[in-house]
Amino acid sequence: MSTRKVLGGYGNVEDNVLHLPEGTYRALALRSFDSRERQWAIWWLDGRAPGRIDVPVVGTFENGVGTFFADDTFDGVPIRIRFHWFATDPARPRWEQAFSSDGGATWETNWTMDFVRAGAC
Repeated sequence: MSTRKVLGGYGNVEDNVLHLPEGTYRALALRSFDSRERQWAIWWLDGRAPGRIDVPVVGTFENGVGTFFADDTFDGVPIRIRFHWFATDPARPRWEQAFSSDGGATWETNWTMDFVRAGAC
C-alpha cells in the first residue's frame, strides 16, 4: 500500500494490493477534505470492477476517531455503511467497515485493517 497527498494536502490517494483467499487484486481509496463543512469523503475503486466507484462515505474525526457513513446497496439490498478510523496512535491506525441492513440499529463488522508506518515494524 502507498498513500500520497493530492489537492494541495486536502486529499490523498491510497493504492492497495489486497491478498485474499480468493486471489490478489488492486484497489484505490480516494479521500478529500471539505474545509467549509469540516468533513472528509472517502471513495473506493475496486480493480475487480474498474467501471464502478463506490458511493462516498462522509464524516469527521473527533478525539482521534473518524466516523463515516453512506447509504448503498449490497447484493440488491439497501444497506447503511459505517467506517471507523481509529487514529489515537498515529503510528498504528486501525480501520473497520460495518454494514447495517436495518438502518443502523445493528451493525455487522465485516472488514478490519491494522496499519503500521513503514520503518516502524
